[in-house]
Amino acid sequence: MTSAAAPSRQRRRGPELEAALLDAAWDELLEAGFAKLTMESVASRAGTGVAVLYRRWANKNQLVLAALEHYRNSHPVDLPDTGTLRGDLLAALTGMGEARAAFSAIAAAAAFSGLLADTGLTPAQVRERILGDQPLSRVRVIYQRAHDRGEIDLERIPPAVLAMPFDLVRHDLLMDLKSLKPARVTSIVDEIFLPLVHSYHDGPGPAGTVSSAPA
Repeated sequence: MTSAAAPSRQRRRGPELEAALLDAAWDELLEAGFAKLTMESVASRAGTGVAVLYRRWANKNQLVLAALEHYRNSHPVDLPDTGTLRGDLLAALTGMGEARAAFSAIAAAAAFSGLLADTGLTPAQVRERILGDQPLSRVRVIYQRAHDRGEIDLERIPPAVLAMPFDLVRHDLLMDLKSLKPARVTSIVDEIFLPLVHSYHDGPGPAGTVSSAPA
């Protein structure tokens, strides 16, 4: 490295530096894979010293988990507004499948290459760290619009039901490591979710609200 690289290192601070380190870890994970990724290779790619990494993450397992979380959080899936709940869900689930397919494949490869065993976390904990709790706090805008249009009654629908279509897409992504076929998305919406949601429209009393869903 030339001396010209040093000022670049010094200019990065705080969140900017951490984002650059996590971006470098993600790129290294893509190119080298989990087994060959090292703290030294990430530091080299980021143009910094390995001690900078160790001040933030104790080992490569924690770094990779953080990189996966960072990539997921910095690449949110767009939420559509088609004018109907069905249209919004079809578009949102299709977009989620397309946007998360490659990510899920990389995450699964890392998990099966040693990340799962080395972290000491349970499979469920690793799943949540990698994929996140696909949040009703983000997608509830879709449901709120449907509620305001009179399509559903949010006062009667349990949060677990509202989360279900997104949970099913996450499951399929992890199992198949590729985007969902249109027929599968349509089946989730038309054959599983909408009939269940509509059964609560005139149901006996509140079962939960969107606001009680996990953030």
